[in-house]
Amino acid sequence: MAEQDHFRIEIRNSPDRVVLCLHGELDLASAPLLQQEIESAGADAGMIVLDLKELQFIDSTGLRIVLAANERSQERGQEFALTRGSQQVQRLLRITGVGEHLRIIASPDEILV
Repeated sequence: MAEQDHFRIEIRNSPDRVVLCLHGELDLASAPLLQQEIESAGADAGMIVLDLKELQFIDSTGLRIVLAANERSQERGQEFALTRGSQQVQRLLRITGVGEHLRIIASPDEILV
């Protein structure tokens, strides 16, 4: 588990995916922690899932990390998906149009086809 004052990441590995459960606030201060965890935990996974259900806040820096993770996953030939987050998180994804470019799933264990 990676942790900072107002942000925490729980990592769950399974045979076909790595799930990063994000808790708290993803912002300028915590974004490098997520970037580091995605690089190390997701390097060999077939799929990376960011579970946002416990994420209360995300700013533009956090959003950039999520988009970069999606791009990096595509370069590696991995699947990439998000679960829904708080109202603020969903609103930012909707307003920026980012939600239209990312796969959003109901549960981190959902089977993707």
